[in-house]
Amino acid sequence: MGKQLSDLTVNNQVLLATTPSDIASCFSVIVELRPKCTDKEEFVAQILRQQSQGYILSFIKDEEEVGACMGFRILETLGWGKILYIDDLITREKSRKKGFGTLLLDYAIEQGRLEKCSEVHLDTGHHRHDAHRLYLNSGFTLTCHHLALTL
Repeated sequence: MGKQLSDLTVNNQVLLATTPSDIASCFSVIVELRPKCTDKEEFVAQILRQQSQGYILSFIKDEEEVGACMGFRILETLGWGKILYIDDLITREKSRKKGFGTLLLDYAIEQGRLEKCSEVHLDTGHHRHDAHRLYLNSGFTLTCHHLALTL
């Protein structure tokens, strides 16, 4: 990512998890989205590996705790060109309805523009209706089906 990311904040609220301590502080929020994450130390190690591959973990504090997190990366694909892809986006249940999801999406969209991406992409679980409303209200459109095969 370019050095624009060093600006770190949108409305002084979006922060980047760049240290193991920052990453660990996001664990209890991310686990609400990714229940397969069961060990905080393994989670930190995983995020550090992903960061070495371009993953960026951002978060918003709600008082003294992390209230929402978003992980994203810049990708280039034959199908879409240069895009910002949101891997993970979750607001802690007790922090919902405070606009944190919208702030994180706005941050991703701005970073995509700064990085000269053509689009912002994400996948979402078919059962996450509140998230779908947020994405659709933010201008996202349904463009494909994502399929997976367990190995």
